[in-house]
Amino acid sequence: MKIKLTWRIWLWLAVLLFALISIFITPHFLQKGILITSVEQNSSAFEQGLRQGQIISEIDGKKVENIEDFSKIINEKFPSSENIKTTLIVNEKEYTLYSKNAPEITVSEIQKTNIKTGLDLSGGARALVKAKDEKLTSEQVNDLVSVISNRFNVYGISDINVKPVIDLSGNSFILIEIAGATPKDLQSLISEQGKFEAKIGNETVFIGGERDITSVAKSGQEAGIYSCDQNSQGGWYCNFRFSVYLSEQAATRHAEITKDLSINQTAQGNYLSKTLDLYIDDKLVDSLMIGESLKGVAETKVSISGAGTGTTKADALKDTDSNMKHLQTILITGSLPFKLEIVKLDTISPTLGEKFSKYIFIAAFAALFSVAVIIFIKYRKIKLAIPPLIIATSEIVITLGVAAFMRQDLDLPGIAGILAAIGTGIDDQIVMLDETKRKGETLSIKQRIKRAFGIVLGAYFTSVVSLLPLLLAGAGLLKGFAIMTLIGITFGVLITRPAFADIIRKIEEKDVSA
Repeated sequence: MKIKLTWRIWLWLAVLLFALISIFITPHFLQKGILITSVEQNSSAFEQGLRQGQIISEIDGKKVENIEDFSKIINEKFPSSENIKTTLIVNEKEYTLYSKNAPEITVSEIQKTNIKTGLDLSGGARALVKAKDEKLTSEQVNDLVSVISNRFNVYGISDINVKPVIDLSGNSFILIEIAGATPKDLQSLISEQGKFEAKIGNETVFIGGERDITSVAKSGQEAGIYSCDQNSQGGWYCNFRFSVYLSEQAATRHAEITKDLSINQTAQGNYLSKTLDLYIDDKLVDSLMIGESLKGVAETKVSISGAGTGTTKADALKDTDSNMKHLQTILITGSLPFKLEIVKLDTISPTLGEKFSKYIFIAAFAALFSVAVIIFIKYRKIKLAIPPLIIATSEIVITLGVAAFMRQDLDLPGIAGILAAIGTGIDDQIVMLDETKRKGETLSIKQRIKRAFGIVLGAYFTSVVSLLPLLLAGAGLLKGFAIMTLIGITFGVLITRPAFADIIRKIEEKDVSA
């Protein structure tokens, strides 16, 4: 049976088309390869022009279509004892790298849709933190968010979300989410304030941050792990070294502090009588000998060294690399302006998240099919059972499309919000159906639907008022539920309910005329 399309139905179809485009037309639509999600600054890959957001399609003439292809090719080549050539085809351009180690980039699969999945679905670690023993202003919270984001970005972590949140009592928190990280990784990065000081005796030469540090070498000839050896117990230890460039003021302080120091003669050479001691959060982490040539000299380049250990060489290398990056990060970003306290720390497996979302949507469509069956049994008309199923499915698509357009993360509370909106939509459609089928009414079908729509609008405004507090409840952890529900019920009332009303009205008018 054909139904004449009204402007409301045309509007519904147009919004549905917009939602489908928002979901599936991605920046890398139809492209094949893997996506570069981050590139280590100052690395050879960065210097050659590789950047976040580019697509790698070939390595050394071999097609790269997924992470497995990339890992297989790279693992076969690296690490190497000498510089070897790696040719990459990136965005249809050729890049050539020469290195002993794998390109310092992180990659991911190309997104097939524009739907951003939250931590609950993508996996990773989440922490809710606040300043310890401090009540911060909104400006201080924003500054803290900026410093934390900078610290994570410098540390080489991609897919990070740091944002301020406020609970219903007005308390300020910071929500940190990192895809692919573990709670231990996250805790180690935020549990320390990260105050770095380099001292000679009791006098501070320089501290971490922009005031004293102009640049920190992170790769190339001026940074890296330069030796690994076994200790007497059978374990391994490795040493790292990297260059730090000081401001003129810091270099002048170094000259003033060292000019009166005496010189000690050792078998390894002549050094000043005091060492350059490195402290992180007031704990001594290393002491460096100062060569006699630096006495009273305003030297802007300083070499920082350290070590890492492990039961195997691979473990020692990993620990050393982690220690070096941690020290580099604190030197670049400086200390956090406040000590942080972790209020809540949790994690979720991406596999578990995928199963949750899969089973929830299967359950949702099973529920919609059951509703259609019940409507058919009640009204004995298949043509009345199909529209609610179509409209409810379109509401899911429209809600996801609007969320993709808004760049709203889809997490488990968000999925729950979609289901709540769909449940509300089904209730509204049944109200309309009951009004049109009510016996003994003298009103026209159009008037009855109008009356039903008044009930729908009343329920809508009640829902909106009840959902607004959830935007702040639980320090923002329920925000996804509130936003997705609001999107679903708002577009339902404005778009899909009017279209459904016109469809039902046309069906009923045809039945009456028949």
